Amino acid sequence: MSVPSLPRAFRVAPPVERALSLHLPVVALESTVITHGLPQPQNLTLAYDMEAEVQNHGALPATVGVLRGQIIVGLSEAEIEELASAAQPRKISTRDFGPAIAQRASGGTTVAGTLLAAHRAGIRVFATGGIGGVHRWPPYDVSADLPALARYPLVVVCAGAKAILDLPATLEMLETLAVPVVGYQTDQFPAFYSRESGLTTPHRAESPQEVAAIAQAHWAQGLESAVLVVVPPPPEAALPREKVEAAIAEALRAAQAQGVRGQASTPFLLEQVSKLTHRASLKTNLALLKNNAAVAAQIARALSPMGRRYRQV
Repeated sequence: MSVPSLPRAFRVAPPVERALSLHLPVVALESTVITHGLPQPQNLTLAYDMEAEVQNHGALPATVGVLRGQIIVGLSEAEIEELASAAQPRKISTRDFGPAIAQRASGGTTVAGTLLAAHRAGIRVFATGGIGGVHRWPPYDVSADLPALARYPLVVVCAGAKAILDLPATLEMLETLAVPVVGYQTDQFPAFYSRESGLTTPHRAESPQEVAAIAQAHWAQGLESAVLVVVPPPPEAALPREKVEAAIAEALRAAQAQGVRGQASTPFLLEQVSKLTHRASLKTNLALLKNNAAVAAQIARALSPMGRRYRQV
């Protein structure tokens, strides 16, 4: 797969461009987890750990971000460090690319923003922590991640939607948008920090090869949505659902009292939950992100005609 013609403000790193031209497995990684999801220095450590997980499982990582008005697919180590230490990085979704480019701003790309950039570059697999969705409060706050999942044909590997969201409403919206939800070795829709939510997944796959077959069959019918693969957090790192729900309820009360809304709500709520769980949720977040990166790399290899030969090239 060759990289398509791209706008001037868009750059695909040479290693990523080469891998795509040789039909090698590539996994896109988002960067709001670096700029807004985790505190320093865990954000930088996590960025490197996720890239290492992808490499260790036979694929090439391509972290996506925006630096000084340029969309970059495949940030270098120096560029990741610059983004991780930026004083006031923007949270860049699909609507924010134009202003960021025109104003030469820097920021981390959300799930939606990363989906767009990865699709434009020709990448087919993307690993993240949890997708955005329908918020519990206010309920009309719906993440741009959902329509992006309906628009860009990638396999998206995650631990479900972020637990702070309205999970039943988010799952219903995914159905409305015709986005297949596939439980990876599970029948449960994971609740991000917890392995179970009480909600079932419409479909189940037992292996990377089965996920790849589902995705290829989906796209072969002319359907252009993503295939959402939900992976429970590792058992040793998962938190009890009841403990997480109690922390979320308190975090929501704090958000309402302080009038936190819009793009600020998710990082605020996640930080509150981390404090209320005495940082246990942070450990879970780190573990599931690395686990998702490993699963995504295996799926990318299964999707790639040259996946088995990646280590020899």
